[in-house]
Amino acid sequence: MEDLKELVQKFKKTVKVKTGKDFPTNAYEQLWGAICAVFNSWTNERAILYRKMEGIPYEWGTAVNVQAMVFGNMGDSSATGVCFSRDAGTGEDLFNGEYLINAQGEDVVAGIRTPQQITKIGSQRWAELAGVSEEERVAKFPSMEEIMPEIYQELDELQTKLENHYKDMQDMEFTVQEGKLWFLQTRNGKRTGAAMVKIAMDLFRQGVIDEKTALMRVEPNKLDELLHPIFDKEALTQAKVLTRGLPASPGAATGQIVFFADDASEWAAAKKAVIMVRIETSPEDLAGMAVAEGILTARGGMTSHAAVVARGMGKCCVSGAGALRIDYKARTVEIDGVLLKEGDYISLNGSTGEVYLGEVETKEAELSDDFAELMKLADKYTRLQVRTNADTPHDAMVARNFGAVGIGLCRTEHMFFEGEKIKAMREMILAENIEERRIALAKILPYQQEDFKGIFKAMEGLPVTVRLLDPPLHEFVPHDLKGQEEMAEAMGVSLKYIQERVESLCEHNPMLGHRGCRLGNTYPEITEMQTRAILGAALALKKEGVVTHPEIMVPLTGILREYKEQDNVIRAEAAKLFAEVGDSIDFTVGTMIEIPRAALTADRIASAAEFFSFGTNDLTQMTFGYSRDDVASFLPIYLEKKILEVDPFQVLDQKGVGQLIQMATEKGRAIRPELKCGICGEHGGEPSSVKFCHRVGLNYVSCSPFRVPIARLSAAQAALED
Repeated sequence: MEDLKELVQKFKKTVKVKTGKDFPTNAYEQLWGAICAVFNSWTNERAILYRKMEGIPYEWGTAVNVQAMVFGNMGDSSATGVCFSRDAGTGEDLFNGEYLINAQGEDVVAGIRTPQQITKIGSQRWAELAGVSEEERVAKFPSMEEIMPEIYQELDELQTKLENHYKDMQDMEFTVQEGKLWFLQTRNGKRTGAAMVKIAMDLFRQGVIDEKTALMRVEPNKLDELLHPIFDKEALTQAKVLTRGLPASPGAATGQIVFFADDASEWAAAKKAVIMVRIETSPEDLAGMAVAEGILTARGGMTSHAAVVARGMGKCCVSGAGALRIDYKARTVEIDGVLLKEGDYISLNGSTGEVYLGEVETKEAELSDDFAELMKLADKYTRLQVRTNADTPHDAMVARNFGAVGIGLCRTEHMFFEGEKIKAMREMILAENIEERRIALAKILPYQQEDFKGIFKAMEGLPVTVRLLDPPLHEFVPHDLKGQEEMAEAMGVSLKYIQERVESLCEHNPMLGHRGCRLGNTYPEITEMQTRAILGAALALKKEGVVTHPEIMVPLTGILREYKEQDNVIRAEAAKLFAEVGDSIDFTVGTMIEIPRAALTADRIASAAEFFSFGTNDLTQMTFGYSRDDVASFLPIYLEKKILEVDPFQVLDQKGVGQLIQMATEKGRAIRPELKCGICGEHGGEPSSVKFCHRVGLNYVSCSPFRVPIARLSAAQAALED
């Protein structure tokens, strides 16, 4: 009691120092002080960061509940705990949770003490992971089900009742005060992406919710977690296990050890993968946890701060690894005699709780039957097709396995940066006349044709939109001295000549310079070669019985005449090729709409173009007048000051760029009703942008292979929201 009195006096002194006022003795003053503290917490750094991560508007504000107090620290007949109606990490339909005898709720959540399991099966699973015998478990770490059977029975009945009422997995807090059970709160529980999918599909199969509700229950971005790599089983057999903790949040994570949130943020900004290692985490660690690959704690259970936050973020987490001896001052952690320093590599298996020394090799994720069933349900309702952006057969196959129904953007320039291809490309750039350029392009042709054959084969029977050469030529030549010396030697010319040629290619604003269709119109022989490579690949596969649907896309069109110039070159070269081989193949020619003028004059362009693909990266850049390469110098300040609500390069600006897309689509279809329209920028895999594309009537969105499932679910949700 004397220690408690001394502690109270210290707290009162701290309050006086911080506020300049004595701690109030009036109960109503204390209550209003507590209420105001909650309201004020809305603007602290942690709350701002959390809202930013979760996309919660600042204007919403927060609320305060005033609730009578019950006490779990009134002796051995009192307890406190947190429980879930289903497993928040895996989605398993199993009641689970943790409790502490003679304690308050903060002791469980803060991870100051590692709690015990509520259910007997949970306790037995924990003991197996911790290497605790059944005899020792029963004696030292019994479950609530075993030592408070009547309380447990009541708790189990109530959690079932609450889940049935809310029709979703519940996260509940409770207190036992001298043998009486009190529920403090319940809410829909945060969960991992895997758990979100499994719970939605289980509730649907159990008849609790219908299939439309199941689709709406899954946050599209959470699917990203299911697609993350997992540890290779063979590599795990060779890996050294340092220790085991609790599998608080599933996943595989490898990175360098850091102990503090600021360091985690700094290292992550430098593109280093980090594992945050703490005795226990608190809200002050949120910024570090947000950028870490994984989180490892010495204390805390499955319902501790680290575990709950990690699951909400989709981060791998191992908690309660009691063998950790962390020295924050020395920035070291000792694990069973192995001393590790800040910067050393470790790996975490959030599904088993194992901690490994060094980096462990990963492999592609194995998707569940629940995931496949969810995607099947999504396709039942979606009207907006999902294609992919892919430049290699491997990427094309990955996307096809994820459900992509074609390629919306195949960037031909990515094919030039290998071995003999880049050498031939540089010969073409160095050429001083059309004859020399044609000789160099003839060397590139067979390489390009083989590349296209691989992609067409991977996408057999599906449309493939190939964008003609887009970037300025200076991107294909070296700008460093060593690279220029190597190029000069390979080309058999002087270093001075290379340097003069490189300098002549440089532009003050290359993104608005000699690129896209301007390049094709200046050097039509490039367009001729690429047309021959695309259609030649399709014709070669036709002989093998492979069905292809090539779509040739002219980039950076701003004026009808520059598009028609390229269209004429493409069709003339196609006719020439078909005459040479005595065979033909169907193909279409269209354009990227990425210049505002093209959107404004879309009706004129649609008189010649057979399809539109909106390049939202460049369209955003030119509509806002923001350089994508330089936006980092002011964008964070704009977001902080709320000048911009979101980064327009990540989330489509529906009021500006979106209006151009809608206008161009409507104007184009007024001239050509069957005009196919889609988007192929990074926005094609962002849920709110996908839903906008559905609303304005686009035919498809195209995104990177690993965003395809996210776009498919977003498209289905958009249809259900109509």
